[in-house]
Amino acid sequence: MENVQKTTEEAIRMVTEVVATYGLDVIGAIIILVVGWMAAGWGWRITKLALDKTGKVDALITGFTANGVRYAILIFTGIAVLERFGVETTSFVAVIGAMGLAIGLAMQGALSNVAAGVMILLFRPFKVGDFIEGGGVSGTVKTVSLFLTYMNTADNVEIILPNSQLWNASIKNYSFNDTRRLDLLFGIGYDDDIDQAIKIINDIIAADKRCHADPEPLVVVGNLGESSVDLVVRVWCNAGDYWALKWDMLKTVKQTFDKNEISIPYPQRDVHLIQYDS
Repeated sequence: MENVQKTTEEAIRMVTEVVATYGLDVIGAIIILVVGWMAAGWGWRITKLALDKTGKVDALITGFTANGVRYAILIFTGIAVLERFGVETTSFVAVIGAMGLAIGLAMQGALSNVAAGVMILLFRPFKVGDFIEGGGVSGTVKTVSLFLTYMNTADNVEIILPNSQLWNASIKNYSFNDTRRLDLLFGIGYDDDIDQAIKIINDIIAADKRCHADPEPLVVVGNLGESSVDLVVRVWCNAGDYWALKWDMLKTVKQTFDKNEISIPYPQRDVHLIQYDS
């Protein structure tokens, strides 16, 4: 019984010594962590608000810079916590450098995403809100972080794409220019009046205010197919009107052709049978 009592007293004494020696350091470290975490959030918000308020900084750069400020504050917080426990920061920085080299070799893919994010930030092939196609996917850019690009598809599905996959592929930016050219192809029968069909299409284009007069619209015979005469239509419009104009043009041309008895033939082939006398 005395041994148990002595052991308990010894344990209590050791715990008391540890608390007396390191208690304040632990409490201080916790306070630094909490304050640092809150400061990182404040720094992110303040940086973002300040850059947004200028109205001259692209949203892509704003998000990238705000994230950089947040991570920098968190790193300094970690160093401050280590200093609280008496860790020499100079030696710690050297260790971090060595670890960084080792981690860099092991995480080449992740670091390539960071490098690609920096390249995207510098060359700015697109900005937030642009509709792009790249890396095998297409969608509207939401934001670009250190490692990932976030996009929304046309049917509102989020796509998270590694920066390196996007940067190392060709990028189509459908929002870069204010205007786009709409290319359509209409096939009419060989027995139909070509000039009448061309006039109908030109009249439809002239009646639609979304179609630009400059550059001048083009309606020509593009090909003599196996079962149809193919009319090529090229008309310029605002980028935002592209899809609505395309759908309306297809519907209006079809309905007007039907009213004027101009056929859009199905694929067909004439077969001639030659009979040989036996």
